[in-house]
Amino acid sequence: MMTLLQTNHKIMSEETTTADAPAEAATAEVPAKFKDLVTEIEKMSVLDLSELVKVLEDKFGVSAAAPAMMVAGGAAAGGDAAADEGPTEVNVELTGFGENKIAVIKAVRAITGLGLAEAKGLVDGAPKVIKEGVEKAAAEDMKKQIEEAGGTVAFK
Repeated sequence: MMTLLQTNHKIMSEETTTADAPAEAATAEVPAKFKDLVTEIEKMSVLDLSELVKVLEDKFGVSAAAPAMMVAGGAAAGGDAAADEGPTEVNVELTGFGENKIAVIKAVRAITGLGLAEAKGLVDGAPKVIKEGVEKAAAEDMKKQIEEAGGTVAFK
């Protein structure tokens, strides 16, 4: 199931960056048992794919996050747990975008994997939760990225 989530994330990323270029996933050989599913996924918008990934993550208790972030988050969370007895998972909320809105949109895109229009809508709608149920260490990393871009973040 994790492979399907990673494939969906890859398709979403390629769709946002190369609208006219053929996607790598289109040339990949799809097993017969998944052809119908892949065909349906190809018809979905980026926003629908993002929602599907979230539903699958919640349903199966998995994450489509990049493995490097999960390793870094897991290693740092162990040390923080003893020192900080607060919740281990938080929601990351964008509370403002400051004077450099474009940089904040880019940071939100990098963190969420959303397309340009979706990320812009999220930033314009601040305060908005951009990630839910994030390990505290990964959330701190996200906060750092957004603050470096000029935005403000709160944990809930």
